[in-house]
This record gives sequence, C-alpha cells and structure tokens, in this order.
Amino acid sequence: MTTLSTFSIRRLAITTGFVVAAAFASPVFADEVSTYVANGAAIGGTDPVAYHTMGKPVQGSDQFTTEYDGVTWKFSSAANRDAFAADPAKYAPAYGGFCATGASFGKKIPIDPQHFKIVDGTLYLNSSQGAHDRFLSDEPGTISKADMNWQEIRTTPADQL
Repeated sequence: MTTLSTFSIRRLAITTGFVVAAAFASPVFADEVSTYVANGAAIGGTDPVAYHTMGKPVQGSDQFTTEYDGVTWKFSSAANRDAFAADPAKYAPAYGGFCATGASFGKKIPIDPQHFKIVDGTLYLNSSQGAHDRFLSDEPGTISKADMNWQEIRTTPADQL
C-alpha cells in the first residue's frame, strides 16, 4: 500500500481545486464581447451584405447563417451568406457592429440598423438619428476617434465602459 506525503496531498488538492474552478467558471470570450449581438445574432440578425448590395438594412433569415468571430450572422439569401463567408472583413461592420459614434466616445452602444453609412467600403452603424447626424457631421473625425478607442474597448464588456 502506498502512502501519500503531506506535500503530495496538498498538490493533489490544489490541482483538483483548479480543475473544479475552471469547470465551473463562466469566462467571457472576446468574440462575445467584441461583436454586437441581439436576438441571438450579430447586429440583431440584419444582413450585413445587403447594406453593400441593396443600400439598405434587410433582415436575415435563420435559413442562411454562418459563424464568424464566434457569433452567428444571418443573411437574406444564400448568395449574401456566401459572399460574407468568402470575405467577412469586407462586409462585417466596423467596431463589431456597435454604434460608431458611441465608439468615438469610448462606449459600446447597441445599434438601430436603419442608421448606417458606408465610407470607403466599410459599414458604420449608429444607435439613433442623433448619433447618426453627429457621425455624418464629421465622418473622418468620428472614425478616427472610434478607431483609436476601439483598440482599448474591443475586449471590454459594454456594461463595464
């Protein structure tokens, strides 16, 4: 019969404690934090490709989905889904789909899909008409500030900003 030393028992207890803690921990993954998700889908299920191809927000369908950055994205057609899957960086909105004007102030604010602008091929979404008007009044300045802030806030949950 083998006996365990006090050191071995402590080591076993500590290791077991770490394993149990890891199993019950609920970590926040950066992709869940860095992409605006509502109604179980990125940007509330709005088709990001439609902004580029139709010039307006179009609700996506559960029939046409793909995973990107750890979240589900919905599309209005198989063609849009396939275009996004082939080049997500081209179609995914800036700042993970959070409000561009909010990001310029260091905040992550949910968006209203009706308030958008494509600038130099990048989709920018905003939370309200007021935020959108502010974005439009100084697009380069707002984008520059949001770009700088996004580096700091990307991995921080919205409720901690």
